[in-house]
Amino acid sequence: MLIYSMSVSVDGFIADREGAFGWTAPGEELFRFHIAQTRELGGFLLGRRLYETMLVWETDPSMRETEAEAAFADVWCAIPKVVFSRTLDSVQGNARLAEGSVDEEAAAALDATDEDVGIGGAGLAAAAIELGLVDELRLFRYPVVIGGGTPFLPPVPEDVPLELIETRTFGSRVIYERYRRVRDASD
Repeated sequence: MLIYSMSVSVDGFIADREGAFGWTAPGEELFRFHIAQTRELGGFLLGRRLYETMLVWETDPSMRETEAEAAFADVWCAIPKVVFSRTLDSVQGNARLAEGSVDEEAAAALDATDEDVGIGGAGLAAAAIELGLVDELRLFRYPVVIGGGTPFLPPVPEDVPLELIETRTFGSRVIYERYRRVRDASD
């Protein structure tokens, strides 16, 4: 499956008007949950901004100061990543620049593993949603209203039916929501 998972405000934004997302810093319980979910991925498609944000986990030794941070860094570094960018000439770590379209790269990533593949970055995920490629949405809904910024979901030309398949509330009051896309026989 192709999974889009991000932290989101109650009003549906992944970053505020200035692009900041400091309000999404996970507590220990939630961070361990992220580690477990990331372990289940066999690949990851990401846009340039998310790639640049996450690169510290592969390049900055200070990101390994705690046992949990080291565990996440190890898991993140092991995942093959495909970066979509119109401005980067090269990437570092276990990543390569996308050579094909979103649908071609998603199909190749899914074919290369028996595990699920993640997708991240609002613009890239929006393109995948519009193409009908995203199978699951996983939201970590933070108890904050930020009033504007980068939306988690794009406007869509038609309804996308979803089935709620899991919820969980963490001690930090973050609510995890997991939705599977309901596909009809023609999909």
